[in-house]
Amino acid sequence: ALDAMGFESPTPIQQEAIPAVMNNKDVIAVAQTGTGKTAAFVLPILNAICKRGSSDKVSTIIIVPTRELAIQIDQQIEGLSYFTEATSLAIYGGGDGKSFDAEKKALTTGADIVICTPGRFISHLNMGYFNTAGVKHFILDEADEMLNMGFLDDIEWILDHVPEDTQMAFFSATMPAPIKKITSQFLTDPVHVKIAVEKQAKANITQRAWRVGAIGKTAGLERIAEVVDYDAMIVFVRTRNDTLTLAEHLVNKGFKAAALNGDMQQQDRERIVDQLKNGRIHILIATDVVARGLDVPRISHVINYDLPFDSESYVHRIGRTGRAGREG
Repeated sequence: ALDAMGFESPTPIQQEAIPAVMNNKDVIAVAQTGTGKTAAFVLPILNAICKRGSSDKVSTIIIVPTRELAIQIDQQIEGLSYFTEATSLAIYGGGDGKSFDAEKKALTTGADIVICTPGRFISHLNMGYFNTAGVKHFILDEADEMLNMGFLDDIEWILDHVPEDTQMAFFSATMPAPIKKITSQFLTDPVHVKIAVEKQAKANITQRAWRVGAIGKTAGLERIAEVVDYDAMIVFVRTRNDTLTLAEHLVNKGFKAAALNGDMQQQDRERIVDQLKNGRIHILIATDVVARGLDVPRISHVINYDLPFDSESYVHRIGRTGRAGREG
């Protein structure tokens, strides 16, 4: 599967985390965005599933902050598990009753790996559709973003409802104090993996600032969209309403643009991301939350129309381009 997907050598986070997870150790892994964290925990878990065989019980839970990241990880698992019998399922909020019923049926039937957002996991567990008795691996991905989005209490509640002997692995770009507290409470003698920020990885993303002055940000964005040679760009704004107004403005100016925000139905969000991937949309106007984990090779440029509140968010934003060795 690795050969088929074009993997040639492990990234530093994969090199250090995979042996620890394979040896059934609890793991705390800190590495910047775009360094290959997903494969670092998916590969050893797939290896374990292949050894013991696929079953009708959920053996792995991966908790992520956003629906987009759940879908992305599920797609990567689909590729990595192609030659195995392992099954995966992404469950997330925002859909209609039919999607919830489909998730309920799939959970009842069984999937080896379930990737889910905190709220959806809690809903299924409270309704009795989710049996955690057979869970052997628990992954918390983007732990720092869980904290930023106010999921800390939910994460503690979830951890209280998985078996005590479950292997735990926390992956994050940063490790703030509240997350450290949870690791000391729920992880047993964890292996610490910290990958330093590499200058070479940073060099793949050229960063520029433009003080637009009197013309204003909107006119400035138009000029960039007119003269810069880009394949696709993502423009970050602060509010959901800003995504709509700015996207509408650009469409009226003749640009192929669309908004992406948390108020939209999940099927609409998936449709827009697909349009970005296949070239029907060139400019995506988005908020931080929905763009978290978005991995579209076409994205050559990221524009901070509104500045983020902290440096971590800035790193995650610009990390939507320049991924996997590409320039951005």
